[in-house]
Amino acid sequence: MWNLIYILDLTGTFVFAISGALSGIEKKYDIFGILFLAFITAIGGGTTRDILLGITPVSWMNNIIYLYVIIAAVVVTFFTKTKIMKWRKTLFLFDSIGLGVFTVAGIKKTLELGLSWEVAIMMGVISATLGGVLRDVFNNDKPLILHKEIYATACFAGALLIMIASYLGIPVVISVPVSIITVILIRIFAVKYEWTLPVIKE
Repeated sequence: MWNLIYILDLTGTFVFAISGALSGIEKKYDIFGILFLAFITAIGGGTTRDILLGITPVSWMNNIIYLYVIIAAVVVTFFTKTKIMKWRKTLFLFDSIGLGVFTVAGIKKTLELGLSWEVAIMMGVISATLGGVLRDVFNNDKPLILHKEIYATACFAGALLIMIASYLGIPVVISVPVSIITVILIRIFAVKYEWTLPVIKE
């Protein structure tokens, strides 16, 4: 059971739950609001992916550990909020880690079903971005994916990298962490150096 996809899924769930919980704390929500944001941020992308792939019940419904991971993430966030909230970039960091992990997890899960690389890349991007979109919508914020800054494009780059690595026969123990790190670094550099995609003008 402790295969690569499962570990990646749990890791992505944990870091995205922290991201959601942190955003709830920043918005000064009560404990229910924080738990709700942690939950939808953590499972939003994976749930959408599983439904599109015809996997029902979806992963977290078949395995209660996902719920415990989300609760654990909220507890960790609550008891360490004084320290981590001092670093303004904490939410951004956990969001970036979640993007990288869920991109790879979505790809791997799709390929295991025998679907094409094109579909796998789409599922990877959906897995990585939809949770954050739901978090932003419920926070009444403009979703990051609609900003001109690099967001989903970072996931797409990481997805292409793992596809190329697969064709070249590079072992997953190398390609997976490299792809995850690539997504994270692209997000960090994109924000730091204000990289943006072209905007179509009227």
